[in-house]
This record gives sequence, C-alpha cells and structure tokens, in this order.
Amino acid sequence: MRDEKLAVALNSLLWAVALTSAKLITGLITDSLGVLSEALLSGLDLVAAAVTVYAVHQSAKPADADHQFGHGKVENLSALFETLLLLVTCVWIISEAVERLAAGHPPPLTSPWSFGVMLFAIGVDVHRARALARVAHKHGSQALEADALHFSSDVWSSTAVIVGLIAAAFGVWWADPVAALSVAAVILLAVWSMIRRSLDALLDRAPPGANEAVRRLIETVAGVRGSGDVRVRGQGHILHVDAVVRVDGARTLDEAHEVASAVERAVRGTFPGADVNVHVEPARDVPEGASRGQDGGAG
Repeated sequence: MRDEKLAVALNSLLWAVALTSAKLITGLITDSLGVLSEALLSGLDLVAAAVTVYAVHQSAKPADADHQFGHGKVENLSALFETLLLLVTCVWIISEAVERLAAGHPPPLTSPWSFGVMLFAIGVDVHRARALARVAHKHGSQALEADALHFSSDVWSSTAVIVGLIAAAFGVWWADPVAALSVAAVILLAVWSMIRRSLDALLDRAPPGANEAVRRLIETVAGVRGSGDVRVRGQGHILHVDAVVRVDGARTLDEAHEVASAVERAVRGTFPGADVNVHVEPARDVPEGASRGQDGGAG
C-alpha cells in the first residue's frame, strides 16, 4: 500500500516541476495574467506535491510509544495545508485581476506556444488527477485526494485561460483578467468541501453512518444482549471503534471473551483493517438482540 501511494505522489511531484517551469516561462513572455496565475497555481501544486510525498511517507509509519494510534493524521494535516495554499492563490489572483480590470490593462500577447503549453498542461493534469484520485479512493488517503483536487482544479482553470487567450487574440482586453477570476472561482468552489473534510478528520468527527452501521453489526452477533456506548472515528482508511457490549452475566469469562472477539470480527468484516476495542459488561434483563441506547459505557 505504501509503495503505491508513494509512487503516485512522487510522479505527481515530478510533473509539477515540469508544468510550473513551462507555465512560468510562457506567462512571462506573453504577460498573460491567466497563464501567470496558472504558473502560480502550479507552483503551489509543486509545494503541495512535496508535502504530500512527506505526508504519505510519515503516515505509513507504525504506531509507537508517542503516537499510539499511528501517524495517519499527518495526511489530514497535509490536506488542510494544501487547501489553504489554494486559498492564498485565490487572494492573489482576484487582487491582480481586479487591478487589471480597473486599469484597462492591454491584452496579453498570444502565440501557438502559449496555447500549446496550456493544452499540454490540461492533458497532464487530467492524467494526474485520475491517478491520484484512484489511489486515494483505494487507500482512503486524504493527502492524495487533496493533491488530486489541485490538479482537477487546474484542468478547469487551464480551460478558462485558453478561452481568455482566444478572446485576447481578437483584442478583447478584459478577457484575460476575467479568465483569471474564473480560475479563482473554480479554486474556491473546489477547496470548500476539502477543508471541511480535513477539519472533520482532525476533530475526530464520526464518518457519516459509521456509528449506526457498527451498532447494527454488533446486534447481529450471537450472544450479544445489548450495547452501550459505541464511538467511532476515522483516520485515513482506518476506522477506530470503541464499543460497550453486554452479554449474559451467567457466561464464563472465556465465553464473554469469545463474544467480544466475534464482535471484532464482524466489524472488521465490513470495515477492513478497523481498530476495534470492545468492553464487555453483564446484561441486566435485556433480551438478546434487543435495542439498547447509549447509556454510559464502561464500568
């Protein structure tokens, strides 16, 4: 798993270097704000890709004495950092575009080179976004997902820049800054959900529906006569579960342990790799399989 994630992250980093260089040279030659904003966006992609490589490497480390739940949240921090970089980009693009619109800045120079660079960038970004999204979904990697978001945003923003360059070729002076504003709008729309998801993970918000799903699984296990608190939180692709399970008080310790083990197996069967911690309590007049509420847990 780690090798696949690291390989796709490194590949993304190398392409970010190539595209940033090509866009920056083209933007400086043509004085196109749209292309320069793309160069800045790719430069931040380069930083984000480097952070992603680091995050993927760190998050793969096993749990230790100081990080007893592992290092998975490094990816959540990386994703939040990357989306904040995109917000910084938006501030600069909007500021520069408004200034050019107010001043009536002349249209940029256009050339086959500028169109070629942008079309090449779109092709590369489509490929990278798909590769990153596929591995991110496969391994539940928020860092790779944020990196994919960067490059998906680049596809739409590059398209807007090409439209601006075409209009500029016909002397429409305001087309380039308007295209740059379109870039900023695309970025803002794309990062909002990513910021929310990163914060949810860092604040241990339960994945939608996970608590109810785990509780239903517990109720299906033979020997379970109720449950107390069930708490879940996500960390990358791993679900952490703490559950209070009630069994017949007349059961032996070994029998109660077997029920707890069966609960762990049931949860991992639906959530592979889940870290499950089960606390067993004696049931008090609760029929087996009956509904229970969260009433305070371990004792």
